Amino acid sequence: METTVTATIDILNKSLTNSLSYNEYRKKVSDLILENKSTGNDPDNEALLNYSKLNDRRMRRLDKTIKIDPSISEKIQQVASPVKWVVLTESWCGDAAQSLPIINKLAELNENIDFRVVLRDEHEELMNEFLTNGGKSIPKLIAVDVEKNKIIDSWGPRPTIATKMVNDYKAAHGKLTPEFKEDLQVWYNKDKGINVAEDLSQLV
Repeated sequence: METTVTATIDILNKSLTNSLSYNEYRKKVSDLILENKSTGNDPDNEALLNYSKLNDRRMRRLDKTIKIDPSISEKIQQVASPVKWVVLTESWCGDAAQSLPIINKLAELNENIDFRVVLRDEHEELMNEFLTNGGKSIPKLIAVDVEKNKIIDSWGPRPTIATKMVNDYKAAHGKLTPEFKEDLQVWYNKDKGINVAEDLSQLV
């Protein structure tokens, strides 16, 4: 077990050499959109480009409008030792677009939290260490204790309430429909990042 844990942290640390800050990630996505491309293994896919454009607008709006609950802010500000929040994502992922701006706002509250972004399709080895029910679901956040070089926990691909919504719908209908995915985005818009912030405050 110890060998497996060591191998995982080694894979993660290797991925960090090719990681981006949140602002670098946002710029990369915007620049690619200007070239009519998305991130990932299929950058010229028109559907993925359209999702990326939509997500870029969502993230821009959230960056400006997010408000973190004072009780959660206080808890985040109490983090006393350095941690990294490493998030696997891609520009076309709707769940990521709803979550990354909140993760960034939380990280900005405490200089001990270093938020880094890695692209899933460029880091398959790391993604394979953090599968969700066998799938490469994103976003996936990995919390790392920097001083101990140890993985504390992981989170994702969705906040707890959205995860329950997805699981309940799959149990009843077998798979997610386009209509359900629209309903999920409506929930995200109404929730305004509260559930993501609550979840992540439990990681510290």
